[in-house]
Amino acid sequence: MADIVLHPSQCRAGRALLGLSQTELAKLAKTARQTIVDFERGARTPYQNNLLAIRTALEAAGVEFIAENGGGAGVRLRKQAKNSVGQSGP
Repeated sequence: MADIVLHPSQCRAGRALLGLSQTELAKLAKTARQTIVDFERGARTPYQNNLLAIRTALEAAGVEFIAENGGGAGVRLRKQAKNSVGQSGP
């Protein structure tokens, strides 16, 4: 299994884009709030299964991860389809 790539800054930014607290993300990722707190402040790197759970929870909520590719790692919100639920058509 390849290592999960997730930077603390991506976690913080992803939460901010979604308006999630650390507690809310921990619930979505089914991990301890302290895991999120420690990771985001750079105190420790979670086990791979927790990193995967955090990344998966953020992705499921609409965050896309941008690889470093020379410009630095980042995040953005996934663009919603034009005819998705809750949006009006043309």
